[in-house]
Amino acid sequence: MDYLKFFEQNPDICAGDYVLRGTRVTVRTVLASLAEGSTIDEILEDFPSLTQEQVRAVIAFAAEAASDDFPTPSIPKVA
Repeated sequence: MDYLKFFEQNPDICAGDYVLRGTRVTVRTVLASLAEGSTIDEILEDFPSLTQEQVRAVIAFAAEAASDDFPTPSIPKVA
């Protein structure tokens, strides 16, 4: 998923934080809701300006960011 097409950054909106395009809902806010255990449906109820596809874009972003931050496991030595 090309999640970046769902994000925008503008210094005049939410102090320049990344938001979901066409809204004032920050990516950080959606991530915090997910971390607290909210479901996609609960997030959509809390933020009616969002779509399911936008929330899934935030999840895709988090998954990719996490994979970039995890250390690469070493290859075990074979005796």
